[in-house]
Amino acid sequence: MSDIELPEHRFLRNFDFMLLAITLTLCALGVTVIYSSNLQSDSEFMRSLYIRQLYWVGISLVAMSIVIWIDYRLIERMAYPLYFFGVGCLAAVGFSGRVIGGSQRWLSVGGFNIQSSEIMKIILIILIARIFDDMRKEGDLGVLDLAKPLIFTLIPFAIVARQPDLGTAMIFIIVFGCMAFFNGIQRRIIIWTAGISAFLAPVSWFMLKPYQQERILTILNPDADPMGHGYQMIQSKIAIGSGGLWGKGIFEGTQSKLNFLPAKHTDFIFSVFAEEAGFVGAMIFITIFFFFLMRLLEIVLHARDKFGSLVVAGILCMITFNFFYNLGMTLGLFPIVGIPLPFISYGGSSLLTNFLGIGLALNISVSRYKLG
Repeated sequence: MSDIELPEHRFLRNFDFMLLAITLTLCALGVTVIYSSNLQSDSEFMRSLYIRQLYWVGISLVAMSIVIWIDYRLIERMAYPLYFFGVGCLAAVGFSGRVIGGSQRWLSVGGFNIQSSEIMKIILIILIARIFDDMRKEGDLGVLDLAKPLIFTLIPFAIVARQPDLGTAMIFIIVFGCMAFFNGIQRRIIIWTAGISAFLAPVSWFMLKPYQQERILTILNPDADPMGHGYQMIQSKIAIGSGGLWGKGIFEGTQSKLNFLPAKHTDFIFSVFAEEAGFVGAMIFITIFFFFLMRLLEIVLHARDKFGSLVVAGILCMITFNFFYNLGMTLGLFPIVGIPLPFISYGGSSLLTNFLGIGLALNISVSRYKLG
């Protein structure tokens, strides 16, 4: 009897504590930088944002714990109801959503503002993985195989793009493409997609709104409008560059303290960190995040079934894109859109979404050791 391993003992032995530890480390770093970025603000509300972020960390941990204990095959069976619920929430934003910063993206729930498009990312990942898993097709997928998941992807894409939130909407397309590529698609589809995209790129310029065109032009020459469209990018690069090799020290960044750096606790939070921690601190942070992504990749490669592998692949794609785009945005390499730095930027909806993703990954990781 003593040789029989209890289920809870097997769970603890196979639980990926390293992934959880890195996740909590990133969250702790995020709360610290949010506190630092608003330390000398004249607004009491801004100075207390780190406390609200701590509340969201607690809520997200509870949600993650629930997801970990639910059999993910039950989540797979709930994919379609979850999807239609998510689309309903997106549609509700258009009727009763709260407008912040000129965009109508949030639903007020229990005193909290929830960005339903963030939660929709996880829901869409689950649905796409379910569709690909149901196909049970040997070999690469063809055009007809991709039609159904693409249609389900385009529906939330269209709704979110109208909010307007083109940055988040594009993530839906990118996640779909990554999951399809990981599943395996015919080579000719990749070639045709690349060719059509290259052909339509000049045409799409005229479909963009003026402010979206300005964001792209700002990358090429931010000094053309240093006090307007180029201001954020210029100040971000000044903050990062002024950090030097070792940084100015924790809570000592001047660009954020003197309010030169806009959106310093959300989109440009990496600029605050780089100014205070310097090049060495920034490289350590990127290294930690690299190991974080590698833990997710390991789960992708060793999941017990196709559905689990595809779900974690989608989560990995979502977090990786957000990470590299946000860093590129602060360095002046990409247009400025509202894409937060995962686990670091202030924002309850994005934090909750990322924690739900990690909960699913941990669930699928432990499940590969279960019997039956």
